Amino acid sequence: MPRQQLAQFHVDYLQILDENGRVDTTLEPPLPEATLWQVHRCMTLARMLDRRMHILQQQGRLGTFPSCYGQEAAGLGCVLALRQDDWLVPCYRENSALLYRGLPLHNLLLFWMGLEEGAYWPRELRVLSIPILIGSQTLHAVGLALASQIRGANEVTMVFFGDGATSEGDFHEACNLAGVYQAPVVFVCVNNQYAISVPRSQQSRSETLAQKAIAYGFPGLVVDGNDVLACYVAAQEAVERARLGRGPTLLECLTYRLGPHTTADDPRRYRSEQERQQWEARDPLKRWRIYLEQRGLWSEQQQAELERELQAEIELAVHQAEQIAAHADPLEMFDFVYAELSPDLLAQRREAAEFLAHSETLSASSVRR
Repeated sequence: MPRQQLAQFHVDYLQILDENGRVDTTLEPPLPEATLWQVHRCMTLARMLDRRMHILQQQGRLGTFPSCYGQEAAGLGCVLALRQDDWLVPCYRENSALLYRGLPLHNLLLFWMGLEEGAYWPRELRVLSIPILIGSQTLHAVGLALASQIRGANEVTMVFFGDGATSEGDFHEACNLAGVYQAPVVFVCVNNQYAISVPRSQQSRSETLAQKAIAYGFPGLVVDGNDVLACYVAAQEAVERARLGRGPTLLECLTYRLGPHTTADDPRRYRSEQERQQWEARDPLKRWRIYLEQRGLWSEQQQAELERELQAEIELAVHQAEQIAAHADPLEMFDFVYAELSPDLLAQRREAAEFLAHSETLSASSVRR
């Protein structure tokens, strides 16, 4: 018998606002002016916070952290489509989305200071803490979505992850489970072109990452991840689909990490300056300013006033975080894992307590001298 074609698929690409500020008015969403300005505020705050955190890290006042410089649009644009009772499961470069959702600045700073207090976020935000294991959060998100489904709650879960996560087993298990049970979850792959130093071209032979959804029975869409409007429209469609019980969607948001993978990384060793400059011309904040200016909502004077306001906000958050850190008890790290500590953890706790006591003695002695 002759072979027969059993299936075929296609993957669409969506862009509404290009790098030169041109808008496809047939696709432009009717967002209120207040929302447009809030988007600008959150993206600007995320950019300024990134720079301040880099300085703090250089001064030894903050641990190693991953930059979100250049990726501010993807997370924020997608989160615009969520309701307050929906769930947000971030990766570690969604600062603009977290700030828009209402996460206090000092919580982010505490997290990257390595303090337990930084992992406890206001519950009413319905935001999970930042994961470190690549792709692990995709399974958590599907679990949340299935719980909402079982309870009959009309909630949607949105989960973020990088292109490198699509090479992890957790991602494929999450997609398969979500597809089988038609879970109300939106998978957002923020494709910044590199999994640390491994370029996208060496991660997968797939022409797009969005097409990986096809194998699990739900649609995938490629979006300009530096275009807030396109990210919002794509996410809005995906969220509505999930809320109506039609299952998951995978969005691949194309963007670029303009900074290093983390403050422990030197991207000059694996990518060219020419490539970086090409992507910097597509900077999401630059095109957003052009868009607002065309709408009569932005000026140099407004920008200067906004930056002064945000700088003061950041410095207050730094002060708050460092005040909390100064009174933090490192031994609390042992208190919230098990009801009763195992013998090896008890031994570790005793060792840690002895080390802290010795350090305090040395510090007091130094002050007396």
